[in-house]
Amino acid sequence: MPISSPAPLAYRRLASRCLRIVLPVLGLLLAVPVAAQPSGGPYGPIPQSYEVPDAANVYYVAPDGNADAPGTALARPTTIESAIARVVTGDAIVLRGGTYRVGGLQLNQGVTLQPWRDERPVLKGTRVATGWEALRENVWRTKWSTLFPAQPLGWWRREREGMRTPLHRFNNDMVFVDGKLLQSAGWEGELDETSFYIDYDKGYVYLGADPAGKLVEITAHDIALHRPSRPVHGKPSDGKGPTIRGLTFTQYAYRAIDIEGEKPSTTANQEPTDDPVGVSARDAHGKAVTGTTLEHVTISFTSRVAGYFRGDGLTIRNSLVSDTGTEGIYVIGSSDVLLERNIVRRNNIEKLTGYFPAAVKIFNQSHDVVVRDNLVIDHPDSNGVWYDVGNVEGVFANNHVEGTLIGFFFEISKGVVVAGNVFVDNEQGIRVLNSSDARVYHNTFFNSPAMFDRNERSARDDHFGWHPQTGPDVDEREGHVFEGNLLVAGAGFDKPLLHFDQPAALCGTVTRPMTTKVNGNVYVRAGAGDAPLITWSPVAGKNCLANFATLEAFRKATGLEAHGVALPGHDGTLFRSVELRRFDLAQRPQGVQEVVVAPEALKALGWSGETSLPGAFPSN
Repeated sequence: MPISSPAPLAYRRLASRCLRIVLPVLGLLLAVPVAAQPSGGPYGPIPQSYEVPDAANVYYVAPDGNADAPGTALARPTTIESAIARVVTGDAIVLRGGTYRVGGLQLNQGVTLQPWRDERPVLKGTRVATGWEALRENVWRTKWSTLFPAQPLGWWRREREGMRTPLHRFNNDMVFVDGKLLQSAGWEGELDETSFYIDYDKGYVYLGADPAGKLVEITAHDIALHRPSRPVHGKPSDGKGPTIRGLTFTQYAYRAIDIEGEKPSTTANQEPTDDPVGVSARDAHGKAVTGTTLEHVTISFTSRVAGYFRGDGLTIRNSLVSDTGTEGIYVIGSSDVLLERNIVRRNNIEKLTGYFPAAVKIFNQSHDVVVRDNLVIDHPDSNGVWYDVGNVEGVFANNHVEGTLIGFFFEISKGVVVAGNVFVDNEQGIRVLNSSDARVYHNTFFNSPAMFDRNERSARDDHFGWHPQTGPDVDEREGHVFEGNLLVAGAGFDKPLLHFDQPAALCGTVTRPMTTKVNGNVYVRAGAGDAPLITWSPVAGKNCLANFATLEAFRKATGLEAHGVALPGHDGTLFRSVELRRFDLAQRPQGVQEVVVAPEALKALGWSGETSLPGAFPSN
């Protein structure tokens, strides 16, 4: 039928009837969120058109604003530096679109920062570099006054890592050519079009690419916004964190945002995470600045950390954190934190070794930190989300984690619910180390093993001093639960799918298992393979470790997995589409039944039914 010709009457009546049926159903589907883990987005910043906040005072700023202007009228904007100095609690700063090459802003009041309507303000920590001098061998140089030399923190071990990571990689200067980040080199002779070298003694930046006709940007600020917990601009701290919406922070040496706690913020050469120092009760820390909120914010290309966040009541949602150094989001000594619907990608862009990188790190006695429905991707040289040192009762639910070293890492901590997550192509999907009471329910692991392990590390003579004191002692690292999970090894993946490991040195002294609850899990292998299905410890014997090739052998030896199912050599379609990253089941695998879902898992997942098939997606 030609497109221009009218449809037959019967056809039009049928189409009208179908629309009357479909549209209400479609409206219902759009109105009621589908209970799927992860949600499928949208993740990261969503374009907004912001209304002017209902604030006591509103200050308008622009890249070309007048510092002496009052800034209280849209037509006469001031500078962001002037507005920051003037605001008090309850005020708002509205930014016009454009590039603000600023840094070192200090703000200690609970104010809102956001764009004007749908404009896009970008805060940059670089300046444009000009005045290049051509040298021999296709090398150019320019004089530069704002340099950020640094060195590894004291616990970095040069005898182990110095042959893998050159020391110049720890300097915090960044150079961009037409927006592309260059890597540092050790001297002029190593330069090519993708690298730069800095002579710190004489203050020169060298390039191996001809800068003519190109935009060359070099870092001029090591921070965008610092929120001290002490007086600045003649005002005492009000104890309230800022609300930041719709802004972009990029190209800062060291970090973009730093929310102080009781301890003053540190320099790049000092340990930034000892706040509190030593073991501290929950109500004794995290109160200096509370309620910081970031929404629809982008932070990218920071040489170390996107942001240090200290203080209870932190919320970061629908934000993008990308192309960072040692960490992306770094939460320290804080409780009642929520991270949701964010995209966190490409951490450890300089490929540092021996520095324990993580896209998201929850550190030092943080309580009730919820990481829910985030997209953590593209971290071949970094861990994903790491709860480290003294954390208590976290929730890690409904996230998609792909392409990391360890997708979810829970270390020296007590209590976490891990539920409804999808782990794809991670060296380890989860690792629970020297911790207690990790409850892992209804996750999907694709080419991403799960591991629980403990060792003899204690507070005595530890490389990190008091850190192990904040978690369970050596003989208390138990109580884990692993139920209702789906573990899948695709074609060519030949590793154990589940580990419970401890070293032989502990075998005679720590004899209780790490878990007595392993049940209702499904283990699928696309190929036959020679790798064990499960490793288990402790067991009597020289190595304290047993390998089990079959689920039947594991069940007989441990009494666990009464309702578990193994599908070796599985040859059918399991997921809707691995290629499209659709990890809901295409059909019920043969022999797999619904299992009871623990009440705390139902709460974390948002499911209504009491039973479901194993894995991250509900049975319906």
